[in-house]
Amino acid sequence: MHDDRRITEVRLDRFVRERIIPAVYARTVPLNLSSWDAPGEPVSVMEALRNHFTPQEHGAAWGQPWGTKWLRLQGDVPEAWGTGPDTAVEIVVDLGFINEAPGFQCEGIAWRPDGTIIKAISPRNQYIPLKLLGSGISVDFYVEAAANPDMAQGWTFAATPYGDKETAGTAPQYRLGRIAIAELNQTVWELQQDIWTLAGLMHELPPEQPRRHEILRALERMMDQMDPDDVPGTAAAGRATLAEALSRPAYASAHQLVATGHAHIDSAWLWPVRETIRKCARTFSNVVALMDEDPGFVFSCSSAQQLAWMKEFYPELFGRIREKVKAGQFVPVGGMWVESDTNMPGGEAMARQFIEGKNFFLDEFGVECREAWLPDSFGYSAALPQIVKAAGSRWFLTQKISWNQVNRMPHHTFNWEGIDGTRLFTHFPPVDTYNAELSGRELAHAERNFRDHGRGNTSLVPFGYGDGGGGPTREMLAAASRTADLEGSPKVRVGSAESFFAQAEREYSSLPVWVGEMYLELHRGTYTSQAQTKRGNRRSEHLLREAELWCATAAVRGAGSFEYPAAELKRLWRLVLLQQFHDILPGSSIAWVHQDAERNYAAISVSLETLIGQAAAVLLGEGSRTFLLNAAPHTRNGVPALAAAELSPTGQPVQATALDGGYVLDNGIIRAVLDADGLIASLTDYATGREAIAPGARGNLLELHRDTPNEWDAWDIDEFYRRNVTALTAAQAIRVEHAGTSAVVVVERVAGTSPLTQRITLDAGSGSLTITTTVEWQESEKLLKLGFPLDVRADRSASETQFGHVFRPTHVNTSWEAAKFEICAHRWIHVAEPGYGVAISNGATYGHDVTRSVRDSDGGTTTSVRLSLLRAPKFPDPTADRGHQELTVTIRPGAGIADAVEEGYRTNLAPRLVKGARGVEPLFFVDNPALVIEAVKLAEDGSGDVVVRLYESLGQRSAGVLTANFPVTAILATDLLERATDAPGVNTAAAEQSVELSLRPFQLVTLRFAR
Repeated sequence: MHDDRRITEVRLDRFVRERIIPAVYARTVPLNLSSWDAPGEPVSVMEALRNHFTPQEHGAAWGQPWGTKWLRLQGDVPEAWGTGPDTAVEIVVDLGFINEAPGFQCEGIAWRPDGTIIKAISPRNQYIPLKLLGSGISVDFYVEAAANPDMAQGWTFAATPYGDKETAGTAPQYRLGRIAIAELNQTVWELQQDIWTLAGLMHELPPEQPRRHEILRALERMMDQMDPDDVPGTAAAGRATLAEALSRPAYASAHQLVATGHAHIDSAWLWPVRETIRKCARTFSNVVALMDEDPGFVFSCSSAQQLAWMKEFYPELFGRIREKVKAGQFVPVGGMWVESDTNMPGGEAMARQFIEGKNFFLDEFGVECREAWLPDSFGYSAALPQIVKAAGSRWFLTQKISWNQVNRMPHHTFNWEGIDGTRLFTHFPPVDTYNAELSGRELAHAERNFRDHGRGNTSLVPFGYGDGGGGPTREMLAAASRTADLEGSPKVRVGSAESFFAQAEREYSSLPVWVGEMYLELHRGTYTSQAQTKRGNRRSEHLLREAELWCATAAVRGAGSFEYPAAELKRLWRLVLLQQFHDILPGSSIAWVHQDAERNYAAISVSLETLIGQAAAVLLGEGSRTFLLNAAPHTRNGVPALAAAELSPTGQPVQATALDGGYVLDNGIIRAVLDADGLIASLTDYATGREAIAPGARGNLLELHRDTPNEWDAWDIDEFYRRNVTALTAAQAIRVEHAGTSAVVVVERVAGTSPLTQRITLDAGSGSLTITTTVEWQESEKLLKLGFPLDVRADRSASETQFGHVFRPTHVNTSWEAAKFEICAHRWIHVAEPGYGVAISNGATYGHDVTRSVRDSDGGTTTSVRLSLLRAPKFPDPTADRGHQELTVTIRPGAGIADAVEEGYRTNLAPRLVKGARGVEPLFFVDNPALVIEAVKLAEDGSGDVVVRLYESLGQRSAGVLTANFPVTAILATDLLERATDAPGVNTAAAEQSVELSLRPFQLVTLRFAR
């Protein structure tokens, strides 16, 4: 007997394409069109409607890149349309959609003449039910059409000028398609969904599975039963033929999927932030319209920032969202301000993502999110479990780890243990997408891929078009309904993420444990791309630390003369948090996005410097004495932490002595020998007498690599980059600039065609050498590394992360270790052998690599630490990183972890010298430097209480006493949201002004001091 399955499948495809789909809208009538083109940036709906609309031709070309065309659609519904039992009238709007997913091309939103939103228009969601336009048969409404260019270029990611409005040109991108009144045949549409679900299931069943053949024959009988010349008249009979196949219940052992509606909207990526705001309105208007039709539909919405935009720019829509939140259909999730990157934000910034996000959801909706929701961020910091728990949440969801190049995560549901020992219930959906359509392929993959069979039987599937927005569709809801209990398929239940996690917690009695970071084996270039954005972020984080500290101090010390600028600090924090979104801070967005970011960072700096200046003026008074405001958590230049005092003597002058064409720098603490090429031939500290630089090697070595990743330009560094390298050893010039309280040697080089200058500085009293590299970067597809080969046998490196550090092996015994050929560090990285180590800090560099080798000369081990300074990818920003760049690195020999922590703060908190009349005592003293104060601020609730956040920094048990240096009426241990909580190792009853602390490694503590 011959196998006719393929014949039937081909026949079915054609039957759907040529018979079913055209019959969904069997009758259409074009609408009358008029239009108005916004001359520049988008305008509000009421402003647009005040303009003069002129006749618009159907099928006309339209839309210069990033432009907006307003269309007015008018007409009358033909008599008797939509009066049948299975028909309805809809408006169909095709703006000229190309064969791309929603969100990556033109899109629109429909408005009523009174300025209220109807719903959005996108490639796979082109309809507007007539009933949404009001009563009667007349059609009169508007569409705001956005001509967003196809930045993905057919997903080839070819270099394109469209990402910068200045280079995008004015040529029309699209041509209007069908815009008409249409009669929907509901039965035909339902039949289309029946076929889609059954055919999708059939294709996933094994060839020998009887159920597959049963479905095939049912589809075959359906086509035989129907009249191709009268699809509307025979659609009901076709559905009846498929009814039995659709009614067979699922196996008792079938995998269970909780499907939650979702639309992962990148807060910026291949579009600017201003377009994200419109994308959110489009998506959320679709969502609430679907909820009106289906009260069982549940949508999970992350990112408080996006809902804050709705409140500000679309208040009527925000009101509708609020009602759906009350109904339990529109469910805030995640509790973060944005779905941020988690590798690079500092500790306090990571905490503020949850503080701002959770407080927004509590204030606006009365909802506390209990899950962290980061499906698309590029790897997950080992500090996150503690931060999530400290924010009052208990669960974590991610999807991106499915993108690993080499290794597969061994579990989908597990406990994730962070650097301090905190464990967090974590789920990694086996569907391997956060943009599911609930297709047969996706559902089958989720069941087959699930790695925890036997431990549990439930997983989550987020469904809805995302990245560029769009969200769930009525077709997806139809698929969910049909697969709720269907033989051969997993069981699908539409529900909230919280309902999934609650069910999963009950189901999984004994969870496996994953310890440490969830490193993404992909997108390693995001630690380096767009250096200016990264520098703006790092500088903003530290300015915010200073501003909050000095403003809080002024509010406490100023006797009512200074009002804490809570609203302004919140505004600035939220802007910094927005720019930590996982396509902004990582440098993977179009030029427009990063230009906006740099402008924002400049404005943030001005605002924070103003606040710091105002607070300092209150604290120091008017005078001519010079004070150092030390915002660091450690003593600096004789000035106590968190205080202001006059400078102490800096120690003996620094000697700069010529030697063999180079120079020797010596301050009595360390000694550096620079050869004639400006490379570090020797670096020793007097305390140990050890040589830090490996024999025969030289530090401060710049290396230029070819950087042509396999696929994702701005995102990726692939391991083979190491095979092509040019060492930039030759110096064009080397000279001493000055010597005294500091000595500076200037070295000039060329990197490719890019002029480059290094200033190598040794300050009096400093244990570290500072290297500032300034370059006019003009390279393309190149990676610039700065390396230090060290005479240290280190089998692991320590990299700062949020509220601590993470150890990573320097060897490559396994594929997991080999995959970490590029790693992320915050302000410092440290390598050591017992009794000796070297710390390397940076001012705004996150990408590093650490390798080890055995020397032939003496059998010793060289551990090489390199920092990734600059890249030059072509997509999505073809001019990424070009231009003036300045990067600071320090190297400190003979350093322990405590020295590395201190060095990181010193490098990132530049000395702040201010004129005044008096010093300032700190608000807090800590008697153990292992306990590091990360933030001092006033309480979020406006009570005037002082909040201090600190952490154990060395990765060991540490005890100490924190003492408040101002009158206190009560002390509470709190969570990140400043709510009272139990805190192990925290004794707030020790004394009126003090807290006794006995902290586990890397423990994070928040304390509230009432006054």
